[in-house]
Amino acid sequence: MNPRLNEVRRIAVLRPNAVGDFVFALPALHALRHSYPEAEIVLLGRAWHAAFLRGRPGPVDRVAVLPPIPGVGAPPHAACDERAIQHCVDALREERFDIALQMFGAGRYSNPFLLRLGARLSAGARADGAAALDRWAPYCEPNNRRLALLDIAALVGAWPGPLPLPELAVTDADRNEAAAALPRMKGERLAVLQPGATDPRRRWPAQRFAALGDRLARAGMRVAVNGAAAETALVAEVVGRMRHPAIALADKLSLGGLCGLLERATLVVSNDTGPLHLALALGVPSVGIFWLTNLIEGMPLRQSHLRAALSVQIRCPVCGQENLTTRCPHEDSFVAELSLEQVERLVWSLLDAHHQ
Repeated sequence: MNPRLNEVRRIAVLRPNAVGDFVFALPALHALRHSYPEAEIVLLGRAWHAAFLRGRPGPVDRVAVLPPIPGVGAPPHAACDERAIQHCVDALREERFDIALQMFGAGRYSNPFLLRLGARLSAGARADGAAALDRWAPYCEPNNRRLALLDIAALVGAWPGPLPLPELAVTDADRNEAAAALPRMKGERLAVLQPGATDPRRRWPAQRFAALGDRLARAGMRVAVNGAAAETALVAEVVGRMRHPAIALADKLSLGGLCGLLERATLVVSNDTGPLHLALALGVPSVGIFWLTNLIEGMPLRQSHLRAALSVQIRCPVCGQENLTTRCPHEDSFVAELSLEQVERLVWSLLDAHHQ
């Protein structure tokens, strides 16, 4: 256990990535809040973090939005505005951070950027060849992302108290937005299906989501199919294949509104993607459809709300290349081997466990 720093007024946490990655960081952020209750915690993130966390109670007090930085929120060799980056660094240096934590990757690009902030104490992950911080932990993968980030928090003496449930606050504005998109019905048992994922290899076939939706509807559940704007066609395909009515919610809700909807859900069935991890952070019973290494990385600290349908296929179904350490160019699903019956059994097992 590393010692805590005295007289800490402000902590910077570098993590400018996506929704699921933010949820993975929540236990570490709560640990920082528990151990440094008087400090201001500033997330160095993206514009979506600022919009989502504005006015939301939780461990993050404020978001500082970073411009695109090579290797830190932008591709390593991207042409970025160096003047904007320097202006950002200058503004962050004026904050006089007592602690700066690197929670963004192996450190090749993120550690040099963090060191430019001039914090009293820097800490984070470090792979071979990356710049050394004041305190660092070896970067390795695959790993459980939540535990790895807790390790980084522990470098500065932050140790978790009881992890709150829910880990993420839902606001009245979230609930009102969800109710406007999908009015609540008396006695509803809402099942939310999430058939999309950024990586096509993590997508369970649309026809199986539709078949599962029909079975849930026959059991008396109200079925909603969610997706981002880019997944509108996929959501429409799932709803169109169903024989029972379902509500298409593609691009209907902000991230906050989605939290308001998930809070109401009796069940979520989802590929390994951000909304699944939001649901787990909210304590919603969820069946997650995972490829092998993604379950290792994404397993929540509380496991009673999750049933994992796990595909252990490691070779591309098109070319046969092993995809654990390298990636072939094909985007065919690695989780299509999971049958409807396998996932359905997990659904009923989970619902039985939470309604005894």
